[in-house]
Parts: sequence; structure tokens; C-alpha cells
Amino acid sequence: MLKNIIQSSLFLCLIFVTHITLAVNEADLLPANKAFKFSTSFKAPNILIAQWDIADGYYLYKKRIKISADKTSSSLSAVTVAAGVFPASTRLTDASYGDVEVFRNKITVQFPLTGKPSDIEHALLKVRYQGCADVGVCYTPIKSHIAIKDLLSELGQVSDEKELEVKNINSSSVKPAILLSEQDTIAASLSADNYFLTLLSFFGFGLLLAFTPCVFPMIPILSGIIIGQGKVLSTRRAFSLSLTYVLAMALTYTVVGILAALFGTNLQIWFQNPWILSSFAAVFVLLSLSMFGFYELQMPASIQEKLNNISNKQESGKLASAGIMGILSALIVGPCVTAPLIGALIYIGQTGNVLLGGSALFALGLGMGAPLLVIGTSAGKIMPKAGAWMVAVKSAFGVMMIAVAIWLLARILPPLVTQFLWALLLIFSGIYLGAGLQHSKETSPWQLFWKSCGFVFILVGSLLIIGVASGTNNLLAPLKAFTGGSNVAQNVSHKGINFTTIKSLDDLDIALATASQNNQTVMLDFYADWCIACIEMEETTFTDSKVKKALNNTITLQADVTENDEIDAALLAHFNILGPPAILFFNDKGEEQKGYRTVGYTAADKFYAHVLKAVNNN
Repeated sequence: MLKNIIQSSLFLCLIFVTHITLAVNEADLLPANKAFKFSTSFKAPNILIAQWDIADGYYLYKKRIKISADKTSSSLSAVTVAAGVFPASTRLTDASYGDVEVFRNKITVQFPLTGKPSDIEHALLKVRYQGCADVGVCYTPIKSHIAIKDLLSELGQVSDEKELEVKNINSSSVKPAILLSEQDTIAASLSADNYFLTLLSFFGFGLLLAFTPCVFPMIPILSGIIIGQGKVLSTRRAFSLSLTYVLAMALTYTVVGILAALFGTNLQIWFQNPWILSSFAAVFVLLSLSMFGFYELQMPASIQEKLNNISNKQESGKLASAGIMGILSALIVGPCVTAPLIGALIYIGQTGNVLLGGSALFALGLGMGAPLLVIGTSAGKIMPKAGAWMVAVKSAFGVMMIAVAIWLLARILPPLVTQFLWALLLIFSGIYLGAGLQHSKETSPWQLFWKSCGFVFILVGSLLIIGVASGTNNLLAPLKAFTGGSNVAQNVSHKGINFTTIKSLDDLDIALATASQNNQTVMLDFYADWCIACIEMEETTFTDSKVKKALNNTITLQADVTENDEIDAALLAHFNILGPPAILFFNDKGEEQKGYRTVGYTAADKFYAHVLKAVNNN
């Protein structure tokens, strides 16, 4: 009993002493409004300038600085606050949040406002930031509001001295006006444009994307589904299957996009796992063998008879299969990151307006699927119903299925192995077309034509195998090693651009610090082996002589996020990037030029002009 009383007394004394100690420390602390002096100004037509004077011994968290449209304001749906352009931060191991980025002394941050000028003028914004003292005491989050109209009023009534001060802030501290990147511009259009015009625009973006490698592999997939219907195929049935496939694909893009915007995780990246890609490729190989007639994929006769009786009354089973294939195609076959996609995700993430952002994503998916719908429906009209032509057509789609399988495996296999697989496919296709077989007088002109095509396939396939044997990884020039071209040059990273590989944020900080000391700009390329557009950039844009020359005085870094491990995820999250390809530019002070960030594939000429602007904008 006595022991318990003593322990309780000591505990109360400890609490009392701790309380007194904290009280003394807190008494020495500055009030929040003096520790973090906050002021704002406005630069027409759309730049909010926020400034913090931070007292010695105090710091602000970078990630805790947020400015957004007030949800209670009617301007919410019309005005969006884009991500701020921050100066260089310092890293700190914080007791509350671990390894964080902080600001000290004085910082100026620019926030672009997107929307109609009249809406911006009446916008009400809310501000939130949080900081700590070096002694270990953190302030509660500080909140305030900004009325743009008040800032404009002050700007119009200032004295000459005050006006000069504002001009100095705009010209020296802030430097040039913010340039919005392509994806930020698209995000802005979601705020400013008419709802239906926005959806129409995104449908148009989707149509343009339909003619890229993101969608091409889906053509044989959908065609294979339709051909598999056999004798029961009709235009109406082909349309139903195609529509189901396209709707499932578009809905998947929408759901994945909304989740990515709200939670910062791109689910498509997780489906680029080697086991998933290999399994999906194996499924296509099995389907192709069925197309060739090696076997038929069917259930036991007793079960099949019951299902046939049901299917005579309804098509739900076949439609469900088409829908599932559409979902898998969106997740596995076409993980493309494009400016319209990122623009919609930025809008959702900044405003929380899932309805408009999700509708834009759905319209984007429908645009991508529109040509597929036309192709699939046409197949029901022009496809032969039975006979030798049907066998030939099924065999052709069998070859396409194998091509899709190789295309998927190319993301995880060495390039030379992939080239060898393409060679085998061409040679086997040539043999299947009858190349090498004797022909008689009864041989029709069409048969001669296909045999000739077979010879060409065998020839090209043989050249690819010779290229593999010589170690040349080039589908378009497999004999490069024998024509005076340097094979070594072919194996340099990106065939001319000498990228320095980084893995973590610490690696990036070191590289930026080194570049800053040498007054050099930096380009950071986010890359992955399974990224279609990344490989396309590697083979076309990064081999362009003008692009390489423009980057002569720029340090080129590459973050390979193929593995998508925790370090890769942290690096992507730091820059709010959902997946590759993404290319970032930093000035000679180590600050990112956010207006020059690019996502998705960019052609060589366009990228050359972009690089010139980015590296000279210091």
C-alpha cells in the first residue's frame, strides 16, 4: 500500500515538473503570427504570390503549405489553384514527421489561378500552413482566408513607394510569370470551359490516343473475341460485344484514374508485375493455338449443352467475357500516361470534383475505344461465316494474339530475346503462308500472293536472327553491325543520351547540388521497361541529333522505376507523378521548372523546341 502511494506521488510530481518546464519553454516561443509572418500580393492576370518571413529558430513544413479554393465559395467550381512553385527546400529529420522538407528564413511561392478573369477576381481562397520551433515545439496548423478582390483593391490604391515594392517582388524575387505545363493547362480547361465542351474535348483527346501503341494491341484482342463467335456472329452481336468491351475499358480507366487522383496510387503500375504479364501472355498464346485449330476451348458436353440452351435466350455470358477482357486490357495491355489523363487527375486531386474529372476520364476512354467499336462492328458485317476463308481469318488473328503476347513480354525480357521471338513469329508465319511449297497450275493468284508474303516474312525473320547472333538490338536495322555502324553505340543508354541513373531522393539532391555548383541545368527522366511510351521515346526522341545537342550542357538523370519498390514509390510521390514517362527540368539553382514538365510521349521536333525553352529559362 505504502509502495503504491509513493509511486503515485512520484508520478504526480513528474507531471507537475514537466508542466512547469513546458510552460517556461512555451513562454519563450513567439506567437504564430510573428514566427511565421504571412503576406500576399496578386500579379495580374492570374498569379497569387504568397510570402512567409520565418523567424530564426523556426521552420515551415513544405507539404503543410496548402492554398485552395474555399468550398463554401460559389467560385469553387470555376477557379482552381494549381500547385505552387516553391524555392529550394532543406531536408530535416523531424521528431513528428521523420525525414521532411522544410523552409527557413524567407520564402516566396507563386500559385497560378485558373479560371475566367471575372471568377478569379471574386475568388475566396483558404490558406493552411504549419511550422515548428527548433526547440521541439510545433504549432497547430494555421488557417486564414484570402479574398482576391481585396488584393486587387489594394493594388489599385497603393502609393508609388508601395507600388514600387510590389513591382520589385514581381520582377526580382518572383522572376518570370508561371508557365503552365500541358497537363496543368488541360486541368485548367476543366475549370474554365463548358461542361459538355470539356467532355467533347476529352473525347477528341481519346480519338487521338486511339492511334498510338496504347490502343493498337487491343485490336487483335477484340477481333479475337468476335471471331470466336463462329457461326452465330452477326452485326448486332458484334456491336454488342464491341460496345461491352469498350465500355468496360473506359470505366476501368475512369475508376483507376479517380483512385489514382484521390489516393496517389496508379493501379496500372501494379499490373506490370512480371508474373502478371507472363500469365496474361500465356493466355494469349493458348488462345492463338485455339485459333490455329490445335484444340478447342470448350467445357464438358453436359455442361456445354445447358449453357447453350441458356445462351440461345440471352447473351450475358459472352458479354461478361468481353467486359472482363476490356477491364484486363485497360489494366495490363495499355498502361499509358498522357497529358490529358494527367490533366484530369490533377483537376480531381486539386478540387475533389470527382463528377467532372471522372466524366472527362470516361469520355477519354470512349474516344480511345471509338475506333475499336467501329472495327468490331464491321467484323460482324464483313467477316466470312464459314469455310476456308474463316479458317484463314482465324489463323491470322492467331498470329496477332501471339504478337500481343510477345509485345507484353517485351516489357520484362531482354531486348535480344524479344527480337528473337519476333523473328520466330515471322518465320513461322511465312511457313504457314506456304512459302517454299511448290505450286501448280491450279494455284490461284491469291495463293501466289500469300506465298510471296511468306517469303518476305521468312527473309525478315532470318535477318532478325542474324542481328541477334551479332548482338545488334535493332528491329529496323538488324545488320547494323555489318554495315560499319558501331555496335557499342547501339548499347549506350538511350543510344546517345548519357543518362546518370538515380534511385532515391538523396541521389537526386546530390546530383542537383553538384549541378548547381557548376551552374548547370538538369533533366530528370522517369523510365520503366514496361512503359510503352518510354521505349518509344528511347528509340525516336532521344536518338535525335538536335535533341542531344540541345542537352549538351545539361546533366541528364534517369530514375528507373521498373521495380516500383518503396524507394521508387517515394520518388514518384515526391513529385506527384503517377507513372512514367515523365520528364522534369531543373534550373541551375536546383529548382524544378514545373511549367516545363512533360508526361507521355513527345516527338523529337516538339521535344527539341521544348528543351531549348526549358534549359534557357533561368
